[in-house]
Amino acid sequence: MYGSIEIRGARENNLQNVTLSIPKGKITIFTGVSGSGKSSIVFDTIAAEAQRQLYENFSMFIRNLLPRFPQPEADAIENLSMAVVVDQKRLGGGAHSTVGTITDIYTVLRLLFSRVGKPAAGRATAFSFNSPDGWCPDCEGRGRLMGVVDDDFLDYDRSLNEGAIVAPFFVGWEKQAYAASGFFDNDKKIRDFSKEEMDLLLHGKERTYKLAVGAGSMNAKYEGLVERFTRSYIRRDLKTLSEATQRKVTPYIALRPCTLCRGTRLSQAALACRIDGRNIAEMSALGVGELLPLIAAIGGEVAAPMVSTLGERLGHMVNIGLDYLSLDRETDTLSGGESQRVKMVKHLSSSLVDVTYIFDEPSVGLHPRDVHRLNELLVKLRDKGNTVLVVEHDPDVIGAADHVVDLGPGAGQAGGRVVYEGTYAGLLASGTLTGQHLGRARPLKEAVRRPTGKLSIKHARANNLRDVSVDIPTGVLTAVTGVAGSGKSSLIHGAFLPAHPDAIVIDQSAVGANVRSTPATYTGLMDDVRKAFAAANRVEAGLFSFNSKGACEACKGLGVTYTDLAFLDAVKLPCEACHGQRFKDEVLALKLDGRSIGDALAMTVAQALEFFKPKEIRKRLEAMRDVGVGYLSLGQPLSTLSGGECQRLKLASELHKKGSIYVLDEPTTGLHMADVGHLLVILDRLVDAGNTVVVIEHNLDVVRHADWVIDLGPDGGKRGGEVVFEGTPRALRDDPRSITGHYLR
Repeated sequence: MYGSIEIRGARENNLQNVTLSIPKGKITIFTGVSGSGKSSIVFDTIAAEAQRQLYENFSMFIRNLLPRFPQPEADAIENLSMAVVVDQKRLGGGAHSTVGTITDIYTVLRLLFSRVGKPAAGRATAFSFNSPDGWCPDCEGRGRLMGVVDDDFLDYDRSLNEGAIVAPFFVGWEKQAYAASGFFDNDKKIRDFSKEEMDLLLHGKERTYKLAVGAGSMNAKYEGLVERFTRSYIRRDLKTLSEATQRKVTPYIALRPCTLCRGTRLSQAALACRIDGRNIAEMSALGVGELLPLIAAIGGEVAAPMVSTLGERLGHMVNIGLDYLSLDRETDTLSGGESQRVKMVKHLSSSLVDVTYIFDEPSVGLHPRDVHRLNELLVKLRDKGNTVLVVEHDPDVIGAADHVVDLGPGAGQAGGRVVYEGTYAGLLASGTLTGQHLGRARPLKEAVRRPTGKLSIKHARANNLRDVSVDIPTGVLTAVTGVAGSGKSSLIHGAFLPAHPDAIVIDQSAVGANVRSTPATYTGLMDDVRKAFAAANRVEAGLFSFNSKGACEACKGLGVTYTDLAFLDAVKLPCEACHGQRFKDEVLALKLDGRSIGDALAMTVAQALEFFKPKEIRKRLEAMRDVGVGYLSLGQPLSTLSGGECQRLKLASELHKKGSIYVLDEPTTGLHMADVGHLLVILDRLVDAGNTVVVIEHNLDVVRHADWVIDLGPDGGKRGGEVVFEGTPRALRDDPRSITGHYLR
């Protein structure tokens, strides 16, 4: 009935003439080590061609406004249907973009309030914080304004006469004016001031007093400390002040909730309108799981269609494991995994069939408990008559496949071939690297390291944390675990890291990937390579940069030239002047041990280790080899790397730093099961060198290997935010309260 997607002779990136038949109407999962070619087939070949052909149906004028997808390198790609790509790119958007707006749930909620809310506030736009009709006039829908951090203005144990005003920008007569005003008992400790006196000292205005000047006096206008600071620094451009003043003032300025709308972003009219006693901001602040029954209880014929639509969409969010998120949560605060699942919600209500849904590691950020929800979603999409293609490393997701394509056998030039295609059962018996590692769990660590001390977190209340106090042991490997939304990131990023700003953080934020960035430039290796070539040839190091003096003048150091064909796809060709090597001929003529700088950038990490002798260069190359990217060439554009490769490059660039605390946020993202073992070796080496390593992680192999585990929960959102367990992995396994412990068992 469905046929199959036929690919012949695919050669994108490292693919080696791949010919493949992918069944339509099935769930096909692509596996293989990071860099084996999974993304090259799924995203750079199938998705790119499907989107390119779809856009070709539009007029030339419309195509000019759409993203360009170059034709993939392949002999033939046949039987494609429309592709919907759900990737791991984080949702941006700032204060004006929320979970509610990105899923269109808030749009329907606005309509509901405009039709049945009392007292009526106007049309649906009257409830939009992105429209002048509905936004708060003070903060224009942002919910926050630059405000004063006045905690350190005063020393509460001193009186005004004793110099209680300690902020460095109140000097001279400005400082003395408060004692001279006659409004205060100048010998009274600030701590003993009444609420009225504190309010006058900080926020008082519109008062005058007699200020002594020489033998006489003059009328002076009184301003509280915060009022004076706001007028002097917040209501003017700080850049017009001296650098010294800017340095003094900056620590006292921060974004604070808007005092008019109290952070809700909405006008007073919108906030006054209610349904069943709640306004739209109060409903948006509830977790989706709490909001669903409240919406279902709204009666009336007018409300019925909107209640039905909201029930369906909120139900999708609950089913996909996002019941703890609120509609007012800003999208740029979501993790990569949460962003991806929020994007999925938009597609679940679609009644289109014969669509190809393409997912990039959708299990990222999911606790083992919630993986079954993801599998049910994939099955639901398939059963509606769609083709589902998934790039994935999680064994529990791979088990849901109707068809598996395993790529390898290695990565980079050692990959790019199909080493197995068929059923999941066949993969288990195939003997490929993936087949060998499926179903194989690492043993629980028995001999754990002894901590050398502790780093305390006291009374943490960031996001959903409930006054959490916990100790992170030093000199060991600590795993912070718990279901999605339990408070792991809030504990580490919101409470621990602000107290330890010198910690080396390796998180999921994107590597700055563009055509000019390469593994050599990103890791800092290029600086040392340039110096080595400069010393050997007695010239300046700047000559060996393809971003400045040494760049080929024809391609400006890109190695390729683009020919713009207006409304047709631009043509990309290797530069004829430098033959893709990026440098001028006179620079390429300068050699180090018989090799040019162009030859050096063409080497893989492994080849470069055999060639380069300087200690600094070797240290960085060894770090790249140790994180498992020894197959990458030094000059490969970062824009061609997979997510897992970028994550490991980031790790390699931080490994040589001398840091006593390392914090890694889901470092197994994009890693094949075989690569997790390499990662654990690196983490062990960091700890054995005397560092404290903290890992936020769902991968059970990492949890089993830790010396200490802090498990948060018991669930997500408002049902989380507590420390459920702290101790060794063995003790966690035997703890009946911990969901993570259940999956270790």
